[in-house]
Amino acid sequence: MTNWMPDELGDGYEKLTIALGADPDGEGEVAATLIRYRPRDGEVTRGAVLYVHGFTDYFFQTHVAEHFAQRGYAFFALDLRKCGRSLRPGQTPHFVGDLAEYDEELGRAVTLVRTELAATAGTPADVLLVAHSTGGLILPLWLDRLNRQPGGTERTGIKGLVLNSPWFDLQGPAYLRSVGTAVVDVLGRIRPHQVLPTGVSNAYGSSLHRSAHGEWDYHLDWKPLTGFPVTAGWLRAVRAGHARLHRGLDIGVPALVLRSDLSHFTSHYSDRVDVADAVLDVRQIARWSGCLGDRTAIVPVPGARHDVFLSTEPVRARAFVELDRWLTGIYEAAPQAAPQAAPQAGAPAQSGRAGA
Repeated sequence: MTNWMPDELGDGYEKLTIALGADPDGEGEVAATLIRYRPRDGEVTRGAVLYVHGFTDYFFQTHVAEHFAQRGYAFFALDLRKCGRSLRPGQTPHFVGDLAEYDEELGRAVTLVRTELAATAGTPADVLLVAHSTGGLILPLWLDRLNRQPGGTERTGIKGLVLNSPWFDLQGPAYLRSVGTAVVDVLGRIRPHQVLPTGVSNAYGSSLHRSAHGEWDYHLDWKPLTGFPVTAGWLRAVRAGHARLHRGLDIGVPALVLRSDLSHFTSHYSDRVDVADAVLDVRQIARWSGCLGDRTAIVPVPGARHDVFLSTEPVRARAFVELDRWLTGIYEAAPQAAPQAAPQAGAPAQSGRAGA
């Protein structure tokens, strides 16, 4: 029996702790947290959404949950181990030595989502996965592993993937992706908790939080303005994930990639940060999105921030329009429409220039 508790997000939001046992990286017992939004009376459930956050992040985006609920989707989100609600005293925020460690909570979360929906709707629901930034790397890798097993994604009920500014490569000068990655590989094995000198920037955080220049309210101890320190072992795991992605994946489901149309990197806030991705190189997202499989739509959203759904109001409204168009044209219409007739929400998968 599941033990849902009221969540800090208030009315309509509940949370469930998923105990995961001993941490493979030696930081005690770990757990993940599943959050759900209970639809209002009269909202029809046609399926479910499971949302996964990125690095220095957790789920607080109630407007995203309520948008999906208005379309008839039961909404769930997952705070991964050592992140947000799941962070325990003495643990290194977001630290894992292998991104495959997340497979356990992802699999259990999808099972719980389908079980919850079966209890209310009478049949297990199809699940649409939505992920941001590092979550947008974690989920495709997991889906590729699932798709290589008997039954693939079909047996799990996963029917689609939406990626919001996924982290597909290491931004910055080219040497960071060659010599720098080799150094991180060695250091990450021998001193995994070593903090790397990545520099400190509050530009993106200041553009979001209402205590600075933004409109959003969230816990700064779970999502600091300057971000959490980057450790060698964690970055080693991410770079291994990037290398696997670059060799090509088969995630087994249609995908939508939303991103900004430009990047702007700076240490301090200016109004340019409000209309660009201040965290990732959007050219890299464009370049590597084609590695997800053969059913990927890529939609640049002009003026979007790194988290497209935390952009300024007119921009995020446009992003929701693009999302809804894709859901209608590809995800919802897929069982009825012939493959060659499926409408497209944006540009087809494309190649772009590598990062600087």
